[in-house]
Amino acid sequence: MDYEFNITEITLGGYVEISKYRYVYFVIIFTVYILIICSNSTIAYLIWIHKNLHEPMYVFIAALLLNSVLYSTSIYPKLLIDFLSEKQIVTYSMCLFQFFMFYCLGTSEFFLLLAMAYDRYVSICKPLLYPTIMRKNTISIFLALAWFIPACHSVIPIILIAEAKLCNFDLKGIFCNNSIYALQCVSSRLLTIFGVVALFNLVILPMLLIVFSYSKILVVSYRSCKEVRKKAAETCLPHLLVLISFSCLSAYDISIARVESDLPKTARLIMTLQIVLYHPLFNPFIYGLKMKEISKRLKGLFCPAKIT
Repeated sequence: MDYEFNITEITLGGYVEISKYRYVYFVIIFTVYILIICSNSTIAYLIWIHKNLHEPMYVFIAALLLNSVLYSTSIYPKLLIDFLSEKQIVTYSMCLFQFFMFYCLGTSEFFLLLAMAYDRYVSICKPLLYPTIMRKNTISIFLALAWFIPACHSVIPIILIAEAKLCNFDLKGIFCNNSIYALQCVSSRLLTIFGVVALFNLVILPMLLIVFSYSKILVVSYRSCKEVRKKAAETCLPHLLVLISFSCLSAYDISIARVESDLPKTARLIMTLQIVLYHPLFNPFIYGLKMKEISKRLKGLFCPAKIT
């Protein structure tokens, strides 16, 4: 058996001055991780305990925030371990698992945002049909599909990658994302084709449907009274902000796999950190500040004397 088949460990070579700044890295990432867990979980908890927030829109928000916690948990604990370790390594099997969780949970965000867009479309454009369409069964189906479809798409490349022969064991990154393809001896045409199909099904198609939904909402709001326009702005703006931010960060991830060999190591590290830092950290602040009912409940949680 060739030597490369006996090696199961992958070196994570994307860290910069790890021996010099390991404790600085650790404190920053640990603080960010705690903030992500606490902020996302707090709003999800508020939605769970307050019955007036048991509406489809808030249920989808809670699902999105919990998804952000899981998404971060697939990355941050391993980062924290690596910061304190002498060698930054990962077994190939764990690398594949992290790859699966990263893209499964990451693309689930687009489907959850699509469910939110559809919910707002029905609420604003078809208000009389809203109770009939957005029932509990409908919400359950949307949530199930939001995780099931990305999981099915993510399993296939894992199977193909696991069968591929490796000639490189130095990953140019700090966790297992698209960079894993560079470990293969020969680029797989099948993987490339499937990657394009998955990109269309999991990212482009949901985004097109989201844009279509909000376009319809914009037209209806423009033709309606001031109250409808205000309602549309209050409920749709946070979703649009989240969509724009996550789309930009997803573009970062795609670009890293294409141009990483031309990027300085420090620039590649900064770009990679932005993918897993901004979105799960800012989501709860966007919804907590922009959604009136959630903001009200947050004030009641931390300043109960001010809420009547």
